[in-house]
Amino acid sequence: MNNETITVRVTESGQTMDVVVYSKRPDRIEVVIGEGVHSVKCELTPTRQGLSYAGSVMGREIIYERSRDDVAAEINKLQQARENVHKRGV
Repeated sequence: MNNETITVRVTESGQTMDVVVYSKRPDRIEVVIGEGVHSVKCELTPTRQGLSYAGSVMGREIIYERSRDDVAAEINKLQQARENVHKRGV
C-alpha cells in the first residue's frame, strides 16, 4: 500500500517538506511528520478564506497551499477511481 504524501511549507523558515497523510477530508487533513517513535501527528484545518490549510506542530506553523475546493475535488476523484476498480473486479 502506498502512503499519500503532501508538501507543506514551514511559515517561519519558508522550507518545504513532504509529510505522510494519515486522513484527508475537506474539513481537516491529518498528517504525520517524522518516522517511527519520533513521529508527530498534526491536524491541518482550512483557513478562514479556504485558500489553504494551516496547523501547528511543536510550536511551528505549517501550511498546505491547496484550497478546500481542490482537496474536496481530489477526494472525489480518488473515490470514483476506487469505485471503478471495484466495478471492474465484479
